[in-house]
Amino acid sequence: MGITTSSSAPQLSVIDSLNDAPISFFHLRAAFTAGMGFFTDAYDLFIIGSALVYIKPEWHLGNDQIAFLGSISLIAAFLGAIIFGRLADVVGRKRIYGLEALLMAIGAIACAFAPSFIWLLVFRVILGIGIGGDYPMSAVLMSEYANAKKRGALTSLVFGMQGLGLAFGPVVALTLEASGLPADSIWRIMLGLGALPPLAVLYLRRTMPESPRYKALVRGDADEAAKDMAVYSSGQLEAKVEQKTTPTRISWGQMLANPKYLILILGTGGAWFLNDYAFYGNAISTPEILKLLAPSSSPLTGSAWALMIFAIFAIPGYLASIFFMDAIGHRRLQWVGFSVMAVAFAAIALVPGITHDVAPFLLLYGISFFFIEFGPNCTTFVMPAEVFPTSIRTTGHGMAAGIGKFGAFVGTFVFPFISAAGGIKGAMLFSAGVSVLGVILTKLTLPEPSGRTLEEISGEGERAESRPVVTSQLAENQIL
Repeated sequence: MGITTSSSAPQLSVIDSLNDAPISFFHLRAAFTAGMGFFTDAYDLFIIGSALVYIKPEWHLGNDQIAFLGSISLIAAFLGAIIFGRLADVVGRKRIYGLEALLMAIGAIACAFAPSFIWLLVFRVILGIGIGGDYPMSAVLMSEYANAKKRGALTSLVFGMQGLGLAFGPVVALTLEASGLPADSIWRIMLGLGALPPLAVLYLRRTMPESPRYKALVRGDADEAAKDMAVYSSGQLEAKVEQKTTPTRISWGQMLANPKYLILILGTGGAWFLNDYAFYGNAISTPEILKLLAPSSSPLTGSAWALMIFAIFAIPGYLASIFFMDAIGHRRLQWVGFSVMAVAFAAIALVPGITHDVAPFLLLYGISFFFIEFGPNCTTFVMPAEVFPTSIRTTGHGMAAGIGKFGAFVGTFVFPFISAAGGIKGAMLFSAGVSVLGVILTKLTLPEPSGRTLEEISGEGERAESRPVVTSQLAENQIL
């Protein structure tokens, strides 16, 4: 083909270059750019639980109004994930990436200045649409930049920022509660701070190039994909090609008419729905759960316990997922996590005296949080970004994320009513049953993506031997 190469440079396709590239600075930059969105997602979604402690008496809200405020962003996220996910497959990742972060920032600022219950609901909807849109965009862009060996770790690193967002919420709550500020100022500052992280990375998102996989496989422009890859990696990953690849597209109608993709939607979305019911129902309701456990405790004590649970159990769970997911297997880690969740929830519900003794309750509750993170909370985010072909990858992930956020909405909305009717035991026993369903669904519907390339998993494209030959040169100084 007349390509001049150095004697040591392997001849690979653009796709194979991405699959084989060692972890480098450009991977970490992409993870940080995407991860700050998930820091915001977690903070914005969960801080409402602490804010409601102050909003409720100020606006004299009933239980139904509290349920709507706690869950409305999640139903909006359902819409945002599906809309942004489909748009990113149709018009491209780059054109969409950053818009959802801007919506999050606008929504958070508006919430801080909400004059009434109705307006706060409206602004939480705007915020939720942006949050939902962030799920398919950040997950898929990271998975499409990642190599095959560490794709789970890199995509989990993005999602792991949710753990810091979870912990940051109680820190903010404790700080503001101890500051002596008026209650009206406390909850407004809580909600408004959610605008800072997405604004901080907005420029990075808007200047991030189009996904090389999307450009090569969907648009058929491997030459431009190679150039973008070289620029974004600062020369760490360079490739040159002399012909275009054959573009492939799958329409939404074709996707929904294909039994294989329907099963994948059922598996990824269904497992996400079940996980998010348990995770969000418990996490957002943590202040109320702790209040039922110790009715005489103050809001400050509740925030301290929540911070302890997130810091001691949740964050280590995220870290364990990042470090061990690829070795254990993404599918395997998901059903193992669901299994331990079921045991922990069932123990809380069935062991006598647990719900009246703070220490053993917090231990079991914390274990459930550890295995939510070291399990389905991370894997349900990672796997939809792996199992669908490139032309419907953000569509598939958006549908799975949307179904998941609907589960979060259901959990957040109905959890207080289940707790009111059956107490902590009833709520935990129901969560145990949900977790058992997660084990069954994962085993029946999902493949094991760990260690395989995106192209092998989805069945699209061929290996480098039948693709345009390119020159790929890895920089000598890599971050190992």
